[in-house]
Parts: sequence; C-alpha cells; structure tokens
Amino acid sequence: MSVLKVGLMGFGHIAQLVHLPILTHLSDVEIVALAEIDPNRQEKAHHYVPKAIIVDDYKKILQMQEVEAVIICLPNPLHAEAAIASLRQGKHIYLEKPIAINLDEARNVLKAWKETNLNGMIGFNYRYHPAYQSAKQYIQSGRLGRLIYASSVFSTASQSHPEWKQNRKTGGGALLDLASHHIDLIHFLFYQEIQEVSAQMQSFRSEDDRVMLQMRLADGLLIQSFFSINTFERDSFEIYGQTGKLTLNRHHSLCMDVNDPSLHFIRFKLQHGFRRFAWLPYQLMKILVPNNEPSFKSALAHFISAISKKQPATPDLFDGYRSLLVIHGAEESVRSGRIVSLRNLINENFATEQTGGDRTGLQ
Repeated sequence: MSVLKVGLMGFGHIAQLVHLPILTHLSDVEIVALAEIDPNRQEKAHHYVPKAIIVDDYKKILQMQEVEAVIICLPNPLHAEAAIASLRQGKHIYLEKPIAINLDEARNVLKAWKETNLNGMIGFNYRYHPAYQSAKQYIQSGRLGRLIYASSVFSTASQSHPEWKQNRKTGGGALLDLASHHIDLIHFLFYQEIQEVSAQMQSFRSEDDRVMLQMRLADGLLIQSFFSINTFERDSFEIYGQTGKLTLNRHHSLCMDVNDPSLHFIRFKLQHGFRRFAWLPYQLMKILVPNNEPSFKSALAHFISAISKKQPATPDLFDGYRSLLVIHGAEESVRSGRIVSLRNLINENFATEQTGGDRTGLQ
C-alpha cells in the first residue's frame, strides 16, 4: 500500500488535539511538512513529527513536490486563499470549515477546484458520527412517517476565544463556527435543499455569539435551530414524524433514540432510563477526553482513502458553499428583518458537472 505524503497547514488548537494525533496513527499517511508561524508551536510540532519539515508559511509547503495533499486548519480568513493556492499547485485538500468567510471567496474556491481533477473535501466531520449516519438511514427508511417538525441545538461552553473568532469580519461568530455544521447536517439528514431562512442574532460576550434560525426545506418541513458559543455544551437534534420521534445527542451517545408515540409514558421513561445506563461508558470517555470525537478519524480516513482509490471525497467543497449560502441568507435576514429565499442562489449545474451524480449522502 502506497503512503500518502501530507502537509499540515496550521498548528492551532484543532490541529494539536485532533488532526495531528489522528494522522500520525493512520498507517497510509506520512506527514512530511507542517506550517506554523508561531515559534513555540513550531517547537511543539517538532516533538510530534520530528521527521517533518517545519516552515513558517503555508505557501512553502506548496513548493514541495513530494506533498500530495494538504490539511488546511488555518484561521478562517485564510481558508479560501490557502485552498485556491493549494489546488493550483496540484494538491488534494481537506479544508476545515468554513469554506470561506464570504460568498465571493467561496465561489473563487469552487472555480479553482472545478478546473482540477483533485479531491476537495470540507471538514463537516459530524456526517461521519454513528448517530447521524443511523439517523439518516432511519429517516430515509420512512419509519418516522411524514416528517412534521425538527429542531436542533449546537452550543459550546463559555471560554476564551482568539480575537479573530470574536469578530464576524475575521471569520468569527456562532454562524460560521457552529451553525455551518448543522446546516450541512440538515442537507445530509433530509436530502434536500434549504429554501428559506430567517434569523435572529444577539451579541453578548462577543460579536454574533447567539443565533436562532428558522429554515424551510423544499418539501415544506420547518426546522428551528439555536447556536451559541458562550453557554454550555450541547449538540442535539429532535425530529418529529407522524409515527415517531427521533432524538440524538452527540455528547451523550453514539446512538440515536426513537420513541413510538403509541408507547405508554411510564414505559417510555423506564426504557429511557435503561438507555442512559448503556450510554455511561461513552459519557465517561467524553468527560475524560472531550476531544475524542470518532467522526474526526472517520472523516480524515475517508479523505485519505478517496485519494488512494481515485474516488470523490464527501462532503465536498460544494457542500461547504451550500452551508455558507444559508449563512449569507441568515445574515441578510437579520439586516432586513425578513424571510430570505435561497431558491435562485444555488447553482445546481455546477454541482452536477463537478461530481456527476448524488451529492448529499454518504455512500
């Protein structure tokens, strides 16, 4: 088996806790270069990957012919610039979300990608979490009946954020940081586009750190979502159908929970109590190792495998664009105080031409 030679761009929090530990334990990957501007982080990176070339500018990695793919986990304002430069140098890219901080930059990324035969994967790793994969399969099976309503919450505990994360112009705020994930999961779970969006936004400890979205899908399904980067840890969905309710909480379990509306309330409470005992090992793991999120490894392994097999990786850069498109609509809704239609903004011709078929589901 050939080994893919990879360059890692950025050695901040996410790269230290997630990307580098995972990549160093994948047998078919070799990290040959790492870019980090901070001298202290450079020294720390050298201890993790002593054989890798450590540079102070990600552009230096792009001049290394041996580098076949790059993992881009730079600050958000640099995502588009680094992605375009990497694609033009013939590197496959795994780009942490968001794809860019505005639609013009995102379209430039798509244009650069379209001109290549390279893999461009966006870091919406939660698609690979077992609970979300099971939920998608259950929804598509039709066992929930006609879907009536869905809601989601994605929030994180109050913490000290770097300055760029506290300002929308530099890529911060709850929409880009958290909502982008759930917007992608809505596309993934329900297999259809978001047609309309309205939003309310508040700034408490930092700019735009709390957001409420209401979205309408192509079939009329309404979804409400709340996002905050300054409250408590939660990542959950509730999906109501005519024949049941599906619940999942990524922080509590690897599984989803389905409730039959015909069950007696007491019986449900007993079953729910037993299920919570089954979740204890996973909950304990999350307490001891908060960043031990299984979807990160699955997503990165998929990226590496797709390159090896010469197959498209998913979610791709167009999925990143679709998510940013909804964020753009939400921000327009905040400015105008109106519901924003997204129907005419998605270029489906590009999606079909670039990927040649199914775009929204894991195969």
